[in-house]
Amino acid sequence: MSNFETNAIRIQAERSGAKEHSAPIYLTSSYKFDDAEDMRALFANEREGNIYSRYSNPNTSELIEKMAILEGTETGWATSSGMAAIFTTFAAFLKSGDHVLSSRSIFGSTHQLLVNVFPKWGVTSSYADLDKPEEWESLIQPNTKLIFVETPSNPGIDIIDLEWLAKLSKNHNALLVVDNCFATPYLQQPIKLGADLSIHSATKFIDGQGRTLGGLILGSNKLIADIEAFARHSGPAMSPFNAWILSKSLETLAVRMDRHCESALKVAEFLEQNEEIELVKYPFLKSHPQYEIAKKQMRAGGGIVTFVVKGGYERASKFMDSLKMFSISANLGDTRSIATHPASSTHSKLTEAERLQVGISQGAVRVSIGLEHIDDILQDIKQALEVSKLQIA
Repeated sequence: MSNFETNAIRIQAERSGAKEHSAPIYLTSSYKFDDAEDMRALFANEREGNIYSRYSNPNTSELIEKMAILEGTETGWATSSGMAAIFTTFAAFLKSGDHVLSSRSIFGSTHQLLVNVFPKWGVTSSYADLDKPEEWESLIQPNTKLIFVETPSNPGIDIIDLEWLAKLSKNHNALLVVDNCFATPYLQQPIKLGADLSIHSATKFIDGQGRTLGGLILGSNKLIADIEAFARHSGPAMSPFNAWILSKSLETLAVRMDRHCESALKVAEFLEQNEEIELVKYPFLKSHPQYEIAKKQMRAGGGIVTFVVKGGYERASKFMDSLKMFSISANLGDTRSIATHPASSTHSKLTEAERLQVGISQGAVRVSIGLEHIDDILQDIKQALEVSKLQIA
């Protein structure tokens, strides 16, 4: 099987004696061994098999196998959340004295890891701007062990050329780790573009319905072995139930992303023509500064649009309060359309100066475009802009 949609549907765990058509949920913490020798051989890594669900489980194994094939890499590891995947990756490869070069525009909790958590353990970091690739090499230090980027970034929707960055990282013997959450493996495959590891918050588009938490780390057998060595003992394991949900969700990822992207582009085009909007960021808008790069490395633009309304925080908050169908939530990648004010929520722990450096003004609103009819989505945005304009007039 070579097509994304077919692999997402047809890869599944080996059937049991019950001959089930859909994979069952393996809600077990531990496993029975055939005999003492079987137990010894499994613990000695002489045989493959399940020992304990903190290590592996048929449901997580199915999800990992499916995601690795869809991403175009050898294997992976499943974690309890997207942030657990990021922390596990950093912790598995970094030691005291190491340095991380990260894109400046990253999720708020990732920023907290870099500026507040890892410095306590002697790991330092620097930020580079996605839209200034000419500055990246000068920021790499002799002790730079890892380069980390989100592309598209959250919530600035900035893009960087991954093929170029992969060559740069290899020239300096640094691992390139990409947060691929916004794109999903359907729209972008960082490993095929030269990245070493690709990370997902499966909580978002991979689940797609706002039901569960999960994270995934994908890469080569060698690198994932280092992840496993840390994760088996630190314990950020995904539950079998969540893995079962996420694996089933992958069966509809392609059709969902097609709809998300189609509607998001129409929303972005509508907003770009609206006189109440100062700025719109969406990868497949021709006005996007990295439009050509996005077209080169992404299948489509994704389901997230970030825009700035005229009138700052007051207008942005009234716009959100005037929405009738959109949900106000910090999540994204749902079947339901969602509006978020990043400056006061997901990125509120950044200083105002830090937010402005990555394009998060007080008037910025991030919308995750759902699967509702596009006419209803556009009508809700249009009426909220009109109502909020009257409210601050």
